[in-house]
Amino acid sequence: MPVTAPTTITLIKDAGAPQHDDNNEKSENMEQNIDISLQYQIFPEEVLGSGQFGVVYGGVHRTSGRAVAIKVIEKVRFPTKQEAQLKNEVSILQNIHHPGVVNLEKMFETPERIFVVMEKLKGDMLEMILSSEMRRLSERITKFLVFQILSALRHLHFKNVVHCDLKPENVLLSSDSDFPQVKLCDFGFARIIGEKSFRRSVVGTPAYLAPEVLRNKGYNRSLDMWSVGVIIYVSLSGTFPFNEDEDINDQIQNAAFMYPPTPWKEISPEAIDLINNLLQVKTRKRFTVDKSLSHTWLQDYQTWCDLRELESQVGWRYLTHESDDARWEAYRREHNLPPPPPVPQERMTDRIPRAPSKLMPCPEAKKEEESNNNVFARIRL
Repeated sequence: MPVTAPTTITLIKDAGAPQHDDNNEKSENMEQNIDISLQYQIFPEEVLGSGQFGVVYGGVHRTSGRAVAIKVIEKVRFPTKQEAQLKNEVSILQNIHHPGVVNLEKMFETPERIFVVMEKLKGDMLEMILSSEMRRLSERITKFLVFQILSALRHLHFKNVVHCDLKPENVLLSSDSDFPQVKLCDFGFARIIGEKSFRRSVVGTPAYLAPEVLRNKGYNRSLDMWSVGVIIYVSLSGTFPFNEDEDINDQIQNAAFMYPPTPWKEISPEAIDLINNLLQVKTRKRFTVDKSLSHTWLQDYQTWCDLRELESQVGWRYLTHESDDARWEAYRREHNLPPPPPVPQERMTDRIPRAPSKLMPCPEAKKEEESNNNVFARIRL
């Protein structure tokens, strides 16, 4: 496929630009014809993967030399419905600004193709699980990854966005280290759903879907929480919790089936308790993001130190909060534990990157900030 040939395209959106009035946005972004080869070079030999809508190639921004991932979609191969899903993904990502969500740079369109330019990452959680020696991850690493997933989900749910297709393949990693930064991707199935609203459209990947979706019942943001429960189970055991051809209710009630001695006898009761609270068939009983973040399994000093280490590396404090430092310091001294690394002083008070005020009014931002501050404060030492 001659993707490197100069192509005149229409710039649909610059995700990094400020939001404008819709009419101005069209005139500024949709009317200008741009040669994509002037801005980006695509490497057709560097196939990063194939997704729901097309092939993802490595690329580079010509001016800065920054590595990027470019999803290339041949329109003729995809029906209108899938093209609409892709544009839905782009639309949602344009309004999400969080270090735990993959950054969308730009989208371009020609009569034959669509190009979506995103930040380039190093792999995904599924690859990490499968490449590990035991083909499953330790509790320490799983906690570290899951806390980041929940942090990103918390921001999405605050903005009434439900991912609808959470799975390890959609949890991208910034590096191949044991403790990488996590970024959620693939928002093709994502929906805008209020806290008490329900949708009925078909979404997601069956192995990670909540029973209300499989039974074609209405679903809301608790759908994502079921998926998190499956992700934790898969990460710790290397297997899926359910057989698709058997009733989920029957399987959940059979503890011997859900948690066989190998490997679950090696896994803490706290981890199993959180999984059980996430894999609740009744949505009203299923844990929310905040309840999950406050669970004993994730409220752990080592996890907190690992998150602080990550924040020091990325130079942004978006997972922990300084209001809890004194509590953890007291815990550290009491148990004679090593201190966590310092977070860069210039970013100590920084929080989640804010979307433009048009997307997140100040009162809502304050509400989210206050709730963020309380996450670690709920820990009982």
